[in-house]
Amino acid sequence: MENIDRPDFINRIENLIGKGLIIALVGQRRVGKSFIMKQFINRISADNQNNIIYIDKDDERFSFIKDHDELTKYVAERLVSDKKNYLFVDEVQNIVDFELSLRSFHTLESCEIIVTGSNAKILSSELSTYLSGRCIEIHVQSLDYAEFLVFHNLPDDNSSLVSYLNYGGMPQLNRIGLDDRELVTDYLNSVYNTIILKDVIERENIRNLPLLKNLVRFIADNTGKPFSANNIARYLKSQQMGTSVKVIISYLDYLCNAFIICRVNRFNIHGKRLLEVNDKFYFEDIGLRNILVQGGLAQSIEKVLENAVYLHLVRLGFDVTVGCLQKAEIDFVAKRRNKVVYVQAAYLLTSPETVKREFGNLRMIQDNYPKYVVSMDDLYAETDYEGIIHLHLRKFLQMKEL
Repeated sequence: MENIDRPDFINRIENLIGKGLIIALVGQRRVGKSFIMKQFINRISADNQNNIIYIDKDDERFSFIKDHDELTKYVAERLVSDKKNYLFVDEVQNIVDFELSLRSFHTLESCEIIVTGSNAKILSSELSTYLSGRCIEIHVQSLDYAEFLVFHNLPDDNSSLVSYLNYGGMPQLNRIGLDDRELVTDYLNSVYNTIILKDVIERENIRNLPLLKNLVRFIADNTGKPFSANNIARYLKSQQMGTSVKVIISYLDYLCNAFIICRVNRFNIHGKRLLEVNDKFYFEDIGLRNILVQGGLAQSIEKVLENAVYLHLVRLGFDVTVGCLQKAEIDFVAKRRNKVVYVQAAYLLTSPETVKREFGNLRMIQDNYPKYVVSMDDLYAETDYEGIIHLHLRKFLQMKEL
């Protein structure tokens, strides 16, 4: 099967070349960071003036590069003085003190550095400490809905949307196909288990595996619901799995660092400040979320829809919080530079009460920023209610700008 480009990410990398920055592609395992890197390598390899140095830490052939000394030695031997050098390191967090080498090579004006990583804490802490102001991260997500259609050669219809909401956007699924549900589920389980093992259990030296397993399932069951570490601790105690709030907080951090889940803070819209309690959590890939719960999409469509809306807002470059009013909640407050967008997500607007709640909450916000209600209603899609735009989920997920 032919390889399919992801031009949005390739173009973002290309626009940063020559800016004196280390480029870090970050995100969950198996979302396509390595493939995007290789696509960019293919783009520049035709130029004979480019010298490419490539290291893949998931490849046993590079297992001898364990720390920054070995990394420095390997790269130094391959630099070419009269060419433009490109250093690519895949899964750079698997090299001890990698940031020391990157800082050294970054001083060479003729060396562009592009790395990938699957641990947010390691990359952000090390790179910010040693390379403050000289590194920029590109968050690579699994396929969005528009890419999903391209990768699977599907029409834009409700059936394709349901497939996306069921299976998520892992790029490798385009080789497996979507016809065999059992095979797709087996693959997603394999991806999930690999992430949990390599990026959480082994990296963080987790010993209480039943606790971790039940914690992730609890989050999957409660996707998009506000709760605190205290709430989770009480729930686990009711399941005869008592643990401390401190341990819960640590495990949640580990899962966020591995890009399995995303923490979304609550924001007081009128007070213009972040709140420190009752965060919400969403999954980086809705397919991985779905294999953790029982009942299928029909039992949790509202949660999955809300998760999909969140992921698309992030894909558009917004910083996303949950909006809090005095007596109401706005699903998402999305900010990017000087732009603010408010979004409510609802499965179906089936009753006057639902319409009043979803549109009414947005009407309570006393500013002129754009406001959207996103649902799966075909009949009332793309309507305008007192300045609030109602969009079908399919259209929203393909928008390049709000």
